[in-house]
Amino acid sequence: MSRLFRDVDGGPLCPNGSVVCIGAFDGLHLGHRALVRHAVERARVLGVAAVALSFEPLPREFFAPGNPPPRLSLARAKFEGLRDLGADVVGLLRFGDRLAAMSPEAFVERVLAQRLRAREVWVGPEFRFGHRRAGDLHVLHREGLRHGFVAGEIEPLLHEGERVSSTRIRQALVDGDFDAAARLLGKPYAISGRVVRGRQLGRTLGYPTANLRFGGKVPALRGIYATRVHGVADLPWPSVSSFGTRPTVGGVEPLLEAHLFDFEGDLYGSRIEIEFVARLRDEEKYPDLPTLVAQMHRDAAQARRLLQQHTPRRATA
Repeated sequence: MSRLFRDVDGGPLCPNGSVVCIGAFDGLHLGHRALVRHAVERARVLGVAAVALSFEPLPREFFAPGNPPPRLSLARAKFEGLRDLGADVVGLLRFGDRLAAMSPEAFVERVLAQRLRAREVWVGPEFRFGHRRAGDLHVLHREGLRHGFVAGEIEPLLHEGERVSSTRIRQALVDGDFDAAARLLGKPYAISGRVVRGRQLGRTLGYPTANLRFGGKVPALRGIYATRVHGVADLPWPSVSSFGTRPTVGGVEPLLEAHLFDFEGDLYGSRIEIEFVARLRDEEKYPDLPTLVAQMHRDAAQARRLLQQHTPRRATA
């Protein structure tokens, strides 16, 4: 069972030492996985805890609250993914004014040395940390000599000659190229969460939906999609989903709404995962509800056809 911690201050979490990897880990793509697996392997060799260290909110979200970067995944999905990759301890440090002002040297001393008793620290290419991003691999090497750990950088993971990155995945999602996103992620792109109650307007229109909130974050995609829902039956359930603010009915908050075809049952409170298969169209504002419902009929028919033609993709290592 992995442990989660959020705070810079506190007693030692790994009194016998640890191997630490640090990153944003948004989406946990193949490059992230390579970094985490390397740290886990080194921890097993040394017989110490494997630690995956990240931040929530991400620093880019903190510094640009009016225009935050789109997120691929939420904090819980990040924790669960890092846990499943073998991390014994997961740090999602609360990033705020105090952490933003902390020097690289202070971060190393308080977090890596005191809390985690790091023996090795591994980062990805071009890693920067600390106040004004002044810390880098050179700083980690220098501070490691003072605090008794070694630091290293893994080689960038390339796909089709370019580095695997969250930026590439976001662009693939915007383009509706879910096959490309899946190749970079090592699995189909999906969003998980607990089903919440909405306004139940879809039920009155003949399209009941399972609704997921996106935690106040900016999603990396928006529109209408052919999807599959995991967690409601032994096999993924075909569905059509809308991800947006629902402008026709005056919505504001981004909401992911999945209509499961021919499904009967109450999903409120259940944790599900919605896998994106194909993009159908942009979100639009319609003049009235009958016009909206007519378009929903067309979307559902198109989604059914696409899902029948699409073979589910398996996750890769």
